[in-house]
Amino acid sequence: MDYKRYIAQHIKAEGVSEEELEGLIAVPPDTSMGDYALPCFKLAKVLRKSPALIAENIAAEYPADGVVSEAKALNGYVNFRIARAGLAEDVLSTILKEGEKYGSSEMGEGKTICIDYSSVNIAKPFHIGHLSTTVIGGALYRIFKFLGYHTVGINHLGDYGTQFGKLISAYKHWGNREEVQKGGIHAINDLYVRFNNEATEEMEAEAREYFRLIESGDKEANELFDWFKELTLAYVKGIYEKLHVTFDSYAGERFYTDKMAPVVEELKEKGLLKESNGAQIVDLEPYGMPPCLILRSDGASLYATRDLAAAIYRKNTYDFYKCLYVVAYQQNLHFKQVFKVLELMGKEWAKDLVHVAYGMVSLEDGAMSTRKGKVVWLEDVLNRCVEKAYSVIDEKNPSLENKQEIAEKVGVGAVIFSALYNNKIKDIVFSYDKALNFDGETSVYVQYTCARASSVLAKAAEGGYEAAIPENYTPCDQEFELVKALADFPETVKAAAERYEPSFVARWCVDTAQKFNKFYFDCKILQEEETRSFRLALTKATLSALTAGLTLLGIGVPEKM
Repeated sequence: MDYKRYIAQHIKAEGVSEEELEGLIAVPPDTSMGDYALPCFKLAKVLRKSPALIAENIAAEYPADGVVSEAKALNGYVNFRIARAGLAEDVLSTILKEGEKYGSSEMGEGKTICIDYSSVNIAKPFHIGHLSTTVIGGALYRIFKFLGYHTVGINHLGDYGTQFGKLISAYKHWGNREEVQKGGIHAINDLYVRFNNEATEEMEAEAREYFRLIESGDKEANELFDWFKELTLAYVKGIYEKLHVTFDSYAGERFYTDKMAPVVEELKEKGLLKESNGAQIVDLEPYGMPPCLILRSDGASLYATRDLAAAIYRKNTYDFYKCLYVVAYQQNLHFKQVFKVLELMGKEWAKDLVHVAYGMVSLEDGAMSTRKGKVVWLEDVLNRCVEKAYSVIDEKNPSLENKQEIAEKVGVGAVIFSALYNNKIKDIVFSYDKALNFDGETSVYVQYTCARASSVLAKAAEGGYEAAIPENYTPCDQEFELVKALADFPETVKAAAERYEPSFVARWCVDTAQKFNKFYFDCKILQEEETRSFRLALTKATLSALTAGLTLLGIGVPEKM
């Protein structure tokens, strides 16, 4: 049950809609005051009364029923208490019935969400800087799918530009097919770094010519490029499998080569294209932005040209409800320009394009540069985390079976969670020790909580005890706090989708794990016969909900740790 909506539907406040009331209702910071609270200050202007008097009238007129046990006015607020027995029965019976589908819905039925994320560069290894776009995009993909939307994951590959001419030039000068095939992406990257360190003016000119040959369809140049692309995709797909990330399209920049000319022509026809120092631009100064560069003076296209073509193609192909671009905040201006140009072109759907900006990820020892060869590969971070997880698990539980498999879930999960726990716009400094802390606000802590719940349920099965919800069972404080946390999960998932914030789900997982552990230590789950069945039901429901939450984030759940 959506308790905010239920409460709003039963409040008498003439001239104020249910939607407005529902938007005002919140969970108070001090739950000893109540389970939900309505601040009446914003209602004073409409109702022409003081907030205190409005609160007293609403509380006095609120109908007594089996859902809300109390409505009490205090200092301009109405505090509502939910009937414990009714809430517990409603929430637990729903979770026990739905299992790990708890919180899912069909709200997005018939609507398509396109999500552009990860967007790795061909011929460059996957570095730590790609972590956020990949796992935020992957989490949003799963969250929207969970809510019934048709989701289309797009990997807008960086497969266009003069760097590929540089790579062919480097390969021609220093490369060996057998060595590159064996060394894969790292051998290609070594050639790219070497070019940037050692290239002469002649080689720079040669690189520009090779890129021209790629664009003009030259057989040899394109065969080399396609080989580099094949080696790159084989490499990144292995990392995507570890991160539980999937895509429905790998249409990158090169895909739009033949789709840019119609866009440029349309801009001309609509009088939007202007010449500036030989280049073609769309003037955005009236909208407080610098001009959007469409074609360089030599006629070459730019990122904006390709992004305009891509947006139009995606709308024509998928007829999306929303199209999300999970790209770092450094590209804020770029996307504002692209979206504005589409709006000026008369594309009414430009309002449905969303830049989901995020902060940067770095390690504790500083910044990176692919050109200079100073970079931290994501595969190295994942491997090191898995190794560290294995050593911690081996120390804590040396007799545990399948330690390597569990270490994979724990180590990879720790890396994913580190990029999802904080608000997405915040810059992150990744720390191995913090990420793998069993007691901190980490995925490891949540996974360990799930393993603890699994252990309780396994012992219950050995003893022949079953989970059930006794009629009119009134939960104690620790039980009720956990029930309320479980009740919040469906709304948390919806809020994560509406705000494009997987951190909502990550924080819910930690908060719920903390409440479960308090319940675990304060309440005897198996020992007391009169409470045993309910507490087992609460344990089982918590495990299902936490598993659903971690799965949405792309994190595995070990049964034992």
